[in-house]
Amino acid sequence: MRVHYLQHVPFEPPAAIADWAAARGHDLTGTHLYDGAALPAPDDVDLLVVMGGPMGVHDVEAYPWLPAERELIRATLDAETPVFGVCLGAQQVAAALGADVASHDRREVGWFPVETTGAAAHSPLAPLVPEFPAFHWHGDAFEIPAGGTLLARTPACRNQAFLAADGLALGLQFHLEATRESVGALVEAVDGDTGTGEYVQSAEELLADDAPFAQLQSGLSAVLDAFTAGGSV
Repeated sequence: MRVHYLQHVPFEPPAAIADWAAARGHDLTGTHLYDGAALPAPDDVDLLVVMGGPMGVHDVEAYPWLPAERELIRATLDAETPVFGVCLGAQQVAAALGADVASHDRREVGWFPVETTGAAAHSPLAPLVPEFPAFHWHGDAFEIPAGGTLLARTPACRNQAFLAADGLALGLQFHLEATRESVGALVEAVDGDTGTGEYVQSAEELLADDAPFAQLQSGLSAVLDAFTAGGSV
């Protein structure tokens, strides 16, 4: 399988997604949009992965590649190729499918459990039902695209995951791909200041324990295996 990721900033790489691709024998390539790299053609990928980033989907003046990325997402789905979006990537997938994305009323940064909906049992999130730990770092949130299905929620953010486009689009607001290295890079990017809020943890809390990262990697592999095998609602 040809897996291609779109990376928006140097400090949000595919992380454990790269480990999953290597373990499964998939070919992994990427586009570093922050370096001005050209987007791939839909016919050149079998799974498109859209990573996170600190920008928002509406920041098109500062990041003129955002609309082009959404066009690629639509074209990829039109070609019946699956698209997996993480955080900003999920917001981009939602926006590409016509859903609203806006600043949320609270930031969510840290390790918080995610509760699945009833529909998740018949989706790529089935291996994680009914609740699982996840890493969060976001201030924006998406609405569920028309015809899509809500798969997960948290007390801080009601829309945490969706499946849409007849099962071809999977968007996760949270991060299953996070590793100690990738979270460390995020912390370094903000000079250790994660901010404050009811659902915001300190840099020390984010990196206090190795065990959650192993749980994430296991969950990510199960979800991506199910998604690429065609698991859907």
